[in-house]
Amino acid sequence: MPKIDLSVSPVDVTRQLCDIESVSGDEARVSDAIWQTLEGLDHLELFRDGDAIVARTNLGRAERVVIAGHIDTVPLNDNLPTRYETEDGVDYLWGRGTVDMKAGSAVHLRLAVELTAPAVDVTWVWYDHEEVSDSLNGLGRLVRTRPDLMTADFAILGEPTGSAIEGGCNGNLRAEIRTFGRRSHSARSWIGDNAIHRAAAVLDILAAYEAREVEVDGLVYREGLNAVGVSGGVAGNVIPDECMVHVNYRFAPSRSAGEAEAHIRELFDGFDVTIVDLAAGARPGLDAPLAAAFLAAVGGEAKPKYGWTDVARFSALGIPAVNYGPGDPLLAHHDDERVPVQQILDNERGLRAWLTA
Repeated sequence: MPKIDLSVSPVDVTRQLCDIESVSGDEARVSDAIWQTLEGLDHLELFRDGDAIVARTNLGRAERVVIAGHIDTVPLNDNLPTRYETEDGVDYLWGRGTVDMKAGSAVHLRLAVELTAPAVDVTWVWYDHEEVSDSLNGLGRLVRTRPDLMTADFAILGEPTGSAIEGGCNGNLRAEIRTFGRRSHSARSWIGDNAIHRAAAVLDILAAYEAREVEVDGLVYREGLNAVGVSGGVAGNVIPDECMVHVNYRFAPSRSAGEAEAHIRELFDGFDVTIVDLAAGARPGLDAPLAAAFLAAVGGEAKPKYGWTDVARFSALGIPAVNYGPGDPLLAHHDDERVPVQQILDNERGLRAWLTA
């Protein structure tokens, strides 16, 4: 796999990365290309773990920053190779991965090579398997197997934010709430006990629930508690004896994972509750000096990240972290995935200004 040509604009570097197909589980080629591009540079110490690559400066700076991005994508749907297009006077780069999140990773690659003496020591990370099971996540693997490489005072994740700063992230909990009854023939329904009807009480709790808006470190996070699925029933002539309501709770980073679980169990007291997924959120930590300096260099106003992202892995390590990358997150995974060219340029300009300040 040849090196990535970094003599071109960050937009064209993005295009090169995107045109190397790297659906989760098939990241080896793009990882090889990144490795070849970084190999032999005197100012970087390189490590590889599977298809995750870490490149570190060791300049003896007083502070260290991790800047990370994943290199895998969701499956293609006739949206490669990339192409340029103009819509309503805005120039876009169109194609899988342009938003989520090879544009950010391309900017990181250019800066990692070009900035031989940044103002802080930098640990650059390009990692695999972000779009699939958490157990496979390359950043999570590095945290477990090479925690020494993840030590830092501040972290930036290149998730799409429209090249604005989004601090921290909400936590995420998924629960299965079950109701039980007794089966019978539907022609004699009075003999049975309809578990689906009993689930109405669960839905009543959800419909009446008033989600909080919580201020954390100056950012207001909006929570959400919703039914996202209902399953039950045996056959068209059978009164069901079990029903399950799948509930998703997005909670502000002011709550720990344990507190979020306790809240759900209290809310649905008396019901059978199974927690099937639970990930703590991340406080934005914008009061940290490095974060404040980063916000000043980039400009604009920081916003909260409502979805869960890998910044939570840094937060769990005690490292304040923000999301900062090109692209509209609403277009992530979309068949018409596309990123405004200007956002890629703005993202590089913001990172460069801060790292060379």
